Amino acid sequence: MAAIAPATHMGAVELSVSDLERTLEYWQRVVGLRVLARENGSASLGTDVELVRFVEEPGARPDDGHTGLFHVALLVPDRPSLARWLAHAARDETRLTGLSDHYVSEALYLRDPDRHGIEIYADRPRELWEGRVGKVMTTAPIDVENLLGELDDPATEPFDGLPDGTVVGHVHLRVADVPATVGFYRDVLGLDVTAQAGPSAAFLSTGGYHHHVAGNTWESLGAQPAGPGFATLREAAIVLPDAAERDRVAARVADSGQEPEAAERGVLVRDPAANPLLLTV
Repeated sequence: MAAIAPATHMGAVELSVSDLERTLEYWQRVVGLRVLARENGSASLGTDVELVRFVEEPGARPDDGHTGLFHVALLVPDRPSLARWLAHAARDETRLTGLSDHYVSEALYLRDPDRHGIEIYADRPRELWEGRVGKVMTTAPIDVENLLGELDDPATEPFDGLPDGTVVGHVHLRVADVPATVGFYRDVLGLDVTAQAGPSAAFLSTGGYHHHVAGNTWESLGAQPAGPGFATLREAAIVLPDAAERDRVAARVADSGQEPEAAERGVLVRDPAANPLLLTV
């Protein structure tokens, strides 16, 4: 199969939530996004670009034990931006679920009130890892003192939200089967496998990036997607450079035996774990 266009990247992620007011308060105060639009039980948040959308489903339960979102990863423009966010989180005693040095990047992890996973990260210089992600990507404790050393005074460093230039760097998914996941993202969509942790996790990208999409079975081996009544992933956007490339990729999905669905912002397809992906431009 032909490779997907190298300029392809990830776009906004849409999630269902149980209480929109609670979600907006958290994602503005803790994560540092601002509301871009809001109407009829839904809202769009971001910086200078849209990063996440939320649709309220009152009473929805956290989505544990199913396929779906593992985390949405917000890539900040530089290391001082990551340090600024960490200083803000420390001052506000924000509960984190992890602080990891992956060599290719440094990452901070947390969960929102519906237990949607969030990663806030900064990349290390590309020349350190490009072409050898599978050999160097790892998980080690982050050097917090060194990271905060990017700031003159972490205790007083102002935090006005995540900066312009923040993007959805990657989306990490819970999947039921890693070989089937690789078969779809590599052989149908046309991404490259950059790293794989045996049968339990795989990382794929385009354009030489360390990963735009990851899938793991750590919590979801053999699982099914969530049914009604759960706060879950509604769609993750894959942004193609133009309509011709979007249609070419959608046609490959159709040739694989799946019927793509026309959607307001593009074409909706699903990976083998039924995770919804919006092909858009």
